[in-house]
Amino acid sequence: MIKIDYISDILKEPNRKVHIGGRVSRINDLKSARFIWVKDVSGAIQVTVIKKKTSPELLTTLESLMPNDFVAINGHIPEEVKAASGLEIIPDSVRIVSKAMGPSPIDIDGYNETSVDKRLDWRALDLRNSRSTAVFLIQSKLMEGMQKHLYSEKFMQVFTPSLMGVSSEGGSEVFNLKHFGKNAFLRQDPQLHRELLMVAGFEKIYEIGPSWRAELSNTPQHLTEHRTCAAEISFIDDEHDIIKVEENLIVHGLSAVVKDCQEELKALGVELNVPKLPFPVLEFPKVYEILEELGFKYQRGREDYDKKGEMALGNYVKEKYNSDFFFVNRFPFAVKPFYVMKVDEDPTWARSVDLIYKGMELSSGGQREHRYEKIISQAKEKGLDIENLEWFTNFFKYGAPPHGGFSIGMERFVMQILNLQNIREASLFPRAPERLVP
Repeated sequence: MIKIDYISDILKEPNRKVHIGGRVSRINDLKSARFIWVKDVSGAIQVTVIKKKTSPELLTTLESLMPNDFVAINGHIPEEVKAASGLEIIPDSVRIVSKAMGPSPIDIDGYNETSVDKRLDWRALDLRNSRSTAVFLIQSKLMEGMQKHLYSEKFMQVFTPSLMGVSSEGGSEVFNLKHFGKNAFLRQDPQLHRELLMVAGFEKIYEIGPSWRAELSNTPQHLTEHRTCAAEISFIDDEHDIIKVEENLIVHGLSAVVKDCQEELKALGVELNVPKLPFPVLEFPKVYEILEELGFKYQRGREDYDKKGEMALGNYVKEKYNSDFFFVNRFPFAVKPFYVMKVDEDPTWARSVDLIYKGMELSSGGQREHRYEKIISQAKEKGLDIENLEWFTNFFKYGAPPHGGFSIGMERFVMQILNLQNIREASLFPRAPERLVP
């Protein structure tokens, strides 16, 4: 192995041998010494070269180094560490594994001085920046915490198809493509397939994967390809069981970040606290009254709210409950898909739940309709082609447990956690109306 030690794992033991690999980030050359900062994914370390104590052959190699060269270094911890960071090694041997061909086209360390578009044009180089790296270390830890919790609750991980033979929700915001001469679509959301797994008897499943939406939204909050963490659960009483599962999942994911990512949060200037349970729940039609008090008026039973109303509700909950998270429940059925369950005693409303975080929708979910006759009736009410839905609906003729679930947009979640100004910064290689490369 060229690389053995991660920089963050190096112990400050005098004379301890270390074997690192990384990128030269900067160099400071003085008359008697040369200081080289090397970074890997875990952190940075100062390599101190005392010229009169270094062999001519090694000195020649070290003096040829430039920023963005990749190196493998064998060295040792000095008796007295003088680096301000507290991490320092003296090189015993240096191997240049890749030589940069010139200066970087973007200022890798000047995160705030380079525009988002320019950084995304050179994304692989931008990701060398410690702030950019921190975003995805936090994203990884968030997913790890969520998955560990799901496994502990006996959820099975599944993978549903991305190619659809029909548009999953009958809408127009889908990407069309050819599949051996037939029309196909990239999925908007594989939720219907997750429901079929409830029919199959899988009972508790989760999925992490991509979804696509062909919506011409050039906004800082939208992507045409995004990732979700979704779950579906059988044998529920109602949508409140789904709320409990989701809020516990959120808390476990954030707990992992708070526990293991303090350095990354500090690099991004974020102070993160684990939210208290339970999250507040607002329900329609009471939501209309709250919004009217806040100066917003919507058509009762026919509309929900727009982005401004969503942000206003966020401010309201923050002031009243001191919570950045809250659920909105029982939306008007008129604004929700055919597969959600209506409230039987008052069918104007659906057992449909959104999770809002810092004034932005993070997920959508709730209880699904599992009764075949109701599914068909609601699809007709929405004006959908029943034949196009038979691939889904026919299975419900043969029984299905009461079930529900949710789907959390992971890029949005990370964006809100870290107070990013653009969701593209929470996607490694974002896809948006204006961007398909790199």
